[in-house]
Amino acid sequence: MSESLRLVMAQLDMRVGDVAGNARQVIDAAVRARDELQADLIVFPELSFTGYPPEDLLHRQDFINTVGQAIAEVRDAVSGITLVVGFPHAEGGRLYNSAAVFQDDAVFGIYHKHHLANVSVFDDKRYFESGNQALVFSVKGLRFGVSICEDLWHPGPYDWAVEEGAQAVININASPFHSGKAAEREQVIRDRQKGVPLPVVYVNLVGGQDEVVYDGVSCVYDASGELVVRAPAFDEGLFPVDFRVDGARLVPLPGEVSDLPGDDALIYQALVRGTRDYVNKNGFPSVVLGLSGGIDSAMAAAIAVDALGAERVHAVMLPSRYTSQESLEDAAECAQLLGISYESVSIEAAFEGALGELRPLFGQQPEDVTEENLQSRCRGLMLMALSNKLGHMLLTTGNKSEYAVGYATLYGDMCGGFAPLKDVYKTLLYRLARLRNRAGEVIPERIITKAPTAELRPDQKDEDSLPPYPVLDDILARYVDDDSSIDAIVACGHEHAVVCQVVGLLHRSEYKRRQSAPGVKITRKAFGRERRYPITSGYQPWK
Repeated sequence: MSESLRLVMAQLDMRVGDVAGNARQVIDAAVRARDELQADLIVFPELSFTGYPPEDLLHRQDFINTVGQAIAEVRDAVSGITLVVGFPHAEGGRLYNSAAVFQDDAVFGIYHKHHLANVSVFDDKRYFESGNQALVFSVKGLRFGVSICEDLWHPGPYDWAVEEGAQAVININASPFHSGKAAEREQVIRDRQKGVPLPVVYVNLVGGQDEVVYDGVSCVYDASGELVVRAPAFDEGLFPVDFRVDGARLVPLPGEVSDLPGDDALIYQALVRGTRDYVNKNGFPSVVLGLSGGIDSAMAAAIAVDALGAERVHAVMLPSRYTSQESLEDAAECAQLLGISYESVSIEAAFEGALGELRPLFGQQPEDVTEENLQSRCRGLMLMALSNKLGHMLLTTGNKSEYAVGYATLYGDMCGGFAPLKDVYKTLLYRLARLRNRAGEVIPERIITKAPTAELRPDQKDEDSLPPYPVLDDILARYVDDDSSIDAIVACGHEHAVVCQVVGLLHRSEYKRRQSAPGVKITRKAFGRERRYPITSGYQPWK
């Protein structure tokens, strides 16, 4: 038995569906870990070869066949270092979410994930069967158990590894970010260690994939539950961990522990990373957005600049008869501070032309929200035209508060390919604006302090139609994120009529959200694939 061992945590961005590219990443990382870092063992994230989540690609036999080819390529290309790699494994007509141990130019063993996550954004049971056996392997005479993601949240697989003589447990993950996630993981690891204390190596994926974004934060805890190594959030890299032998115990030595910023700062990093990866992985050279002089579009523009660089971000002001001089000035100043291209294109002629054509059909009916939405749809028309003609992807700038209650226009301000703020409540948005400005002002102070308005009629303010945002967001967070009842929310101090108003708007707006662009998930329950409510429903608790 050796007296020491070096393990490398490969915190990498594995692109969904790019099996050949992911295999190349595995090979390159393993060779670098062996030759530059003198590592004995390297550990990769869950489903390394396919990226996560591959979704219904897993139903395609030709796709599974490419994984088999990649495994053979890695096996033949790498020697002199042990690898733990996640992949989908077909066996006996069943498919498993698995981890393979590559050792001495061969596959030493395969572990099948036991606890299949089937909540939130996870659909493991749609694709995989559950495994029921431990896998323990040796490197330099030192014994490591293997588990996969959700397995660590339950005692069984950890206990199996202990029973098989493991001296440390490796857990490979594709664990998405949401607010407070790092603390949850830390508690789970310490809970597992209460029975039989062993070191835990936690390796996580990093990068954005459609709605979800993975934060990495791979880490190692010693047997006493102390954090000894932590990789940075949202950054790729190879992170070494040294172990020494102390009698029968395997002890991870203290190494670099990257600081974790506060929760709001992590959220902002998630929004930037998710936006960057969505745009880049889908091959868009640049983005365009409507810059209105309000907080939403200003924040969306700031995120886009931090994600892509100012040269790839294009802003357009689309004024109407109701656009204030203040908004014109604020939008122009914001674009200047961000260093992005900025144009102004009036929607007045398009709006008046559409009204002229529709007046004979509208008859004598009074003006209402129809005319307001028509302005928004004129803007959407022009922004989509710019996207089509110039190749920019259109970013839509709505936030979670607006999407929740339907304060957004289908085929208008909801137009776009990606919504960076879709899971960000308005009150959080203001905090993020202040946070972003600490690194250098990019959002003019007047944008942050003025009353929000859609400017679709004279002297319009959001609070003409909605409760104040602190009230609205607290009700939404309790009802949407926490699944609290109307009575429970009222018991927290909110007026019954206001709660019912908000809940009614929420349920009636499901049809809009179903047609909205994807956006970065940063809360426990994002709209879209995570929160699935029927459009047509007789459940009306607000009545």
